[in-house]
Amino acid sequence: MWVLTADQHASTRRGDRVEDLLAGLAPWQEEHADAVVRPLERTVGDEVQVLLDDPGAAVDLALELMRRRDWAVGIGAGPVTELGPSARASSGPAFVHARAAVERARGRAVPAPVVVAGTDEAAAADATALLQLLAAVVRRRSAAGWEVAELLAPGARQKDVAARLGISEQAVSQRARSALLAEERGARPLAARLLAAAGGGPATRGAAGAAR
Repeated sequence: MWVLTADQHASTRRGDRVEDLLAGLAPWQEEHADAVVRPLERTVGDEVQVLLDDPGAAVDLALELMRRRDWAVGIGAGPVTELGPSARASSGPAFVHARAAVERARGRAVPAPVVVAGTDEAAAADATALLQLLAAVVRRRSAAGWEVAELLAPGARQKDVAARLGISEQAVSQRARSALLAEERGARPLAARLLAAAGGGPATRGAAGAAR
């Protein structure tokens, strides 16, 4: 399983944003309900945690948190030996790994504040490297790029997106290229497979879940 722990940056200066985050991610949890084993909750202070059984969902949530910029994210990949009524009441190696990962993610030496730790250390290191690269992409994406990214879902036509935004198809294509949209989406399934390997097993639903 995959435990994602997120810790808010500089909450003493910016104020506690946990409740806003939980409310803002309620639609995400509904969309990914089949992957959420124990829902997002405040664990202690300005920290939240969720338990997932799909590495693709872990990739998706990590990158959503990177977009929001206020959070350091640690993903623990491994077994859960005691499954309680909430993430906070559960335990196992995945939780230990998540704690180690978020501590590293808070450090100033990381290029982007997302780290993976897991049963397979080499796969966890590879997953960390790829997620940090993807995090850099989403954190640098412009508002115009996000506007296109949110509308240009897989299967959507550029013509329809252009009409919705009142711009040309060429402008839509240019925004998508500048946003590295195809590159980001193409790398998500690989990130999910690396997360699965970090937990000591192959991906099951992860590649499909990460391709959103």
